[in-house]
Amino acid sequence: MRSLPRIMVAPNGARLTKADHPGIPVTIPEIVDCAVACHKVGADGIHAHVRDAAGAHVLDAGLYRELLAELGLVLPGFYTQITTEAVGRYTAAEQRELVHAVRPAAVSVALREITDGAEPAETTRFFAFCHEAGIEVQHILYDVADIERLAQMVDQGAVPRADLRALIVLGRYSAGQKSAPSDLDAPAAALLRLLPETDWAVCAFGAQETACLLAAAEWGGKARIGFENNRLNADLSVATTNAERVADLVAALEASGLN
Repeated sequence: MRSLPRIMVAPNGARLTKADHPGIPVTIPEIVDCAVACHKVGADGIHAHVRDAAGAHVLDAGLYRELLAELGLVLPGFYTQITTEAVGRYTAAEQRELVHAVRPAAVSVALREITDGAEPAETTRFFAFCHEAGIEVQHILYDVADIERLAQMVDQGAVPRADLRALIVLGRYSAGQKSAPSDLDAPAAALLRLLPETDWAVCAFGAQETACLLAAAEWGGKARIGFENNRLNADLSVATTNAERVADLVAALEASGLN
């Protein structure tokens, strides 16, 4: 199994459109071009959402296969992760169906979404399938309660202990979707205490994204950065592209001696 990328770009997310920022990549060619540009400045992976013809987030196996094929042609070996994000629309069963249909090398799965309304046995079978198929699952964790639940599921055998991967999300459910570096203290401490073998990263909503990702590096974590969570550079200027955000983080890591 591969390690998570040191810097994974999250260029579009599920909700933002070009009305929010003209640099949001929506079509597959735009996402591919974004991945190439971000790779050139230091990203070694992408967390990608696909959109339908109207620009809406969809869990569409055909579109994901197309994206994976295109990225494989232009960036062979580049870490590419799809998502099962529900956005209040997709059931746990539909999320599982997507992964079974696509069989991606890597997928992000929100623990609270994949278990919502699902029979525990179905969830256990899903994670066992991913492990046996070599699909790298990154568990999306929004708070300490999510981390404690993941640890419990690992202890119970519902989630394989081997090759655990996680993403701590800062600010998603805070007022104004803002985060600060100190927000990482409790979840990082909980993850390292309960599941110290985990390969983990952080993403952070709001203007302090870069500072939060520096804090993640100090804790020994990795980074997910991009317009999905924030469009501002560390100096509060508006980034033109996702590649600009990646370059901003790379410069900050180097200046802090954390590269």
